[in-house]
Amino acid sequence: MNIEHLRDFLLYCTVINFATLGLWALFFLLPHEWIYRAVNRMFHLSAEQFDAINLGLIVWYKCMVVLFNLTPYLALRLM
Repeated sequence: MNIEHLRDFLLYCTVINFATLGLWALFFLLPHEWIYRAVNRMFHLSAEQFDAINLGLIVWYKCMVVLFNLTPYLALRLM
């Protein structure tokens, strides 16, 4: 595998992961009550706890995408 293939792979991974992040954010914002009720049946969380966990995981996922996909891609682009 040469650098161009690795660069393309990281770019596709970054795009797919940011699309996943966007879908997650849409599901968190748009049908919030429906998802909250479904999760609340299993875990008995308050709405504030549900929001805090969700936002924390969204931030964590975004940081991991930037750290493991976008940063190596940019480093390879600069080479």
